Order: sequence, then C-alpha cells, then structure tokens
Amino acid sequence: MSLRNLLLRCAFLGTIAAGSPILLASFPHASQAAADKGTTKQGVFTISDNVDLVLLDVSVRNPKGGFVTGLQKDNFKVFEDGRRRPITEFASIDAPVSIGLVVDNSGSMASKKAEVTMAGLSFARQSNPSDEFFVVNFNNSVVRGLPPRTMFTDDLQQLRAALDYSQAVGQTALYDAIAYSLKHLEYAHHEKRTLIVVSDGGDNVSKTTLPELMKMIEASRATVYTVGLYDPGDPDANPNVMRKIAAVSGGEFFQPEKLDDILPVFNKISKEIRNSYTIGYIPDEITDHNVVRHVKVLAAQNDHRLIVHTRTTYITTPLSDLMARQAQPPDQ
Repeated sequence: MSLRNLLLRCAFLGTIAAGSPILLASFPHASQAAADKGTTKQGVFTISDNVDLVLLDVSVRNPKGGFVTGLQKDNFKVFEDGRRRPITEFASIDAPVSIGLVVDNSGSMASKKAEVTMAGLSFARQSNPSDEFFVVNFNNSVVRGLPPRTMFTDDLQQLRAALDYSQAVGQTALYDAIAYSLKHLEYAHHEKRTLIVVSDGGDNVSKTTLPELMKMIEASRATVYTVGLYDPGDPDANPNVMRKIAAVSGGEFFQPEKLDDILPVFNKISKEIRNSYTIGYIPDEITDHNVVRHVKVLAAQNDHRLIVHTRTTYITTPLSDLMARQAQPPDQ
C-alpha cells in the first residue's frame, strides 16, 4: 500500500476518533518526492498539502422499498458537481455509530414525553453493542442530559435518566439544540454519526438562525433524522423545517400520526442506520473551487437501477468556522 493510500485509510478510520468534526476529513500527506524515496527529516515526512476525504452514509432500497444489502463498491457511482469521482473507501458492515438524541422538552411535548423516552430506550437496545449515545434536551435553553464529563454512554440507565430530564415546560430553542449537538459530535469516536431530533419544528428563542443552522448541517458529517410530533391546531408546528433539516443531511423526516407510532418510527430509523453503506471519495480541488458542492450517488445491481438515499449537498467551509455565533455552553 502506498503512503498516500495508507494515510487516506487513516483519515477514514482514525481521525474521526481524534475529534475531526466535519464532512471533509482533512489529513496531511507527504510530498510526492518524499513518498517516492521514503525519506524523512528528523523522522517526519515533509508536509506539502492536504487531502480531503468526503464520507457519505448511503442507504439503498429496491423499488418495493426493501433495503438492499450485500452490494460492493463496483455497484456504486459517485458524481460531484457533475463529474465522476473514484470511490476510495467503502464499507458495508454494521459499523458502530455515534448517536445524539435531541429531544424537545418544551410545554407542547408534555403529553408525548413518556412515548419518546420509551422509543429512545428501545432504539438503544437494538443498537450495535459498540454504539455510543448522548442526549440533548431543549426548551428555553439547551441542556446536556448525561452527567458532567460524560460525553457519550452505552448505559441504558444513564440514557433513561437523560431522557426523563425534568418536566416539559417553556419555549423552544430547536436551532440552538441542533447546532450544539453537531458541535458535540466533534468528540465522537466513530466515523458514522447520527442525530435523531424529536420536536414540532417550532423555534421561538434560539440565537442560531435557520439559514445558519442549514449551513452547519451541510458542513457536518452527521446524518439527521427528524421526528415531527404535533398537536392539532398548534400554531408553532413547522413540519417544513423538520423536513428540510433531514433532507439537507441525507436523513429522513417522519411524522407519526399518533403516539403509538413513535416506537415504530424509531425502529425504522434503526434499520436504516444498520443497513447503510459508507462511501468515501476525494473531491476535485484542482478544477472545482465551489464552496457548495453537489453530490449524486447511483447504485445498480444486475443492470437494474436502485433507489439511493444520501446527502446531495455539502460545503467546504469548516464547521468550526460556522459555529462562531453558537450560544453559550448548555446548562448542566
């Protein structure tokens, strides 16, 4: 394996655990001359430029809606801004995931809290044993659910306590909560990262604006699933916002019709995560200087086109640069 490929593989498998926060996983590589000769200076290869690796979570379904598993790299084609890019990394195993449960704790959610807690715990029980979780509750402010200095957990009792946090009252800081959760995922140990956001989509107290949040999601590695829970006649309900947040990340929006449907929705999200592929490629930084990049992934099996679900847009601006207006750290 060449040094370049070795470093790319490290970027794919290792830098996320060190806290790399964004879709573009920047990783330095040696100059070509040094790589060819295998020379070093004081034991360190000369750094000449950066390699960016774009990572996509991709789910594939057949025309009947069933998940298609067992595909290989050759079944996929990736295009960025209309130009095909070689797939450099590919994984189809049930890889561990870092998951944030972002739960509306405002007054409008009071009657739904028990079902959301039950669904969240059921989701965790079905997870890969190596999955890690965190919980963010929000109403007037954003509050981390886990104990201080506990960034992630796989302990069901800790998750239950985090989801049961206080009484559902107050207003809704939805955008601040998602922005904070994206930032929290910088510390994730796994390359697959997911947020599940449960809310009615209304926001009346956030400092983060919706356009700012959308850019953060485009710069993030996370796939965001949204679950919209609404009361009849609720003036703050905004399903369009929940739909947009999911779509820009390559996730999916769900709108349960009744409380008994919340658990099946979480089960559907679990199956999608468990059956997704991870595809990595190097973007064209020589001729493509667009900040906003458009991605298209195609999949086929036995000459039959399959239905692909993944993000279609990302931006090259680092997430950290977009967090400048982020609210103060959440309350404990």
